[in-house]
Amino acid sequence: MRRGLMIALAVAALVCTAVFLGQASDRQGRGDEERERVRIGLKISPVPLDLKDKDVHLVGLGSYIINAEASCNDCHTCPSYASGGNPYAGQPKQFNSANFLAGGVPFGPFISDNLTPDANGLPAGLTYHQFKHLIRTGEDPDNPGQLLQVMVWPVLQSMSDHDIRAMYEYLQAIPPAQPGTCGGAGEAAP
Repeated sequence: MRRGLMIALAVAALVCTAVFLGQASDRQGRGDEERERVRIGLKISPVPLDLKDKDVHLVGLGSYIINAEASCNDCHTCPSYASGGNPYAGQPKQFNSANFLAGGVPFGPFISDNLTPDANGLPAGLTYHQFKHLIRTGEDPDNPGQLLQVMVWPVLQSMSDHDIRAMYEYLQAIPPAQPGTCGGAGEAAP
């Protein structure tokens, strides 16, 4: 009976070890994937980044989310693309870095907000907690109790806290900018 107990314990230990190693391998795979997203994000940022006192990993991940997944440029840069860089016109894609994420895109009665850092270094003038609240609830920070009607917060609200923090960290790292001039939602100026 003692021998059977020892075998059972040995098998249990092997199973636990296999599960742990499998989880560690899975975490490593996810870690490799996130590192790749960070690398790409740092490479594709259309503006120079201020990385002083910033978490470079979060900045890169935030750039990847904002520039490769969430299409923030389409609604928050006016015009979205630089002259000669509009992919919808068959041109090689080049974001409008002069007005990058500075808002000013008209959507009927609404105008997109400037997401770039204010004089205090706060993206869109919001603290991280205010930014996270906006993403999670869609509540207009300028009009408490009112919901943003064009912002895609119903989609973004499902993001992890880690990804929202990364977006915020990236927005802190980009240069301040002023809105450009465009004819309509995401249209390039002539």
